[in-house]
Amino acid sequence: QVQLVESGGGSVQAGGSLRLSCAASGRSFSTSTVGWFRQAPGKEREFVGTISWSGGYKHYVDSVKGRFTISRDNAKKTVVLQMDNLKPEDTGVYYCAAGSVSYTTTTAPRYAYWGQGTQVTVSS
Repeated sequence: QVQLVESGGGSVQAGGSLRLSCAASGRSFSTSTVGWFRQAPGKEREFVGTISWSGGYKHYVDSVKGRFTISRDNAKKTVVLQMDNLKPEDTGVYYCAAGSVSYTTTTAPRYAYWGQGTQVTVSS
């Protein structure tokens, strides 16, 4: 079992930055891939990026490459999503998820554990 809690959301202007954290508990976290997903109003939940259990492999959706960075600290059981040069289209509820899947897994249902989400709003 893994429990996840996101924090760090808020409102920023376009071009600004936010740092989201995902705090985990549970013994299997350090061996789990962690993914970030987001959901805008009226839209389906979409993949943002993943990080492998070791932190050595990462995968991002094209729209955030070069702007978002995922890192993790297994000793602290924390995963961070650093978001720079934010755009209005980045607005949504951001979720972290964990599962025993490859870091290339981009489909939400494959992840077994989810946080409650944190709101990110980017104004133009």
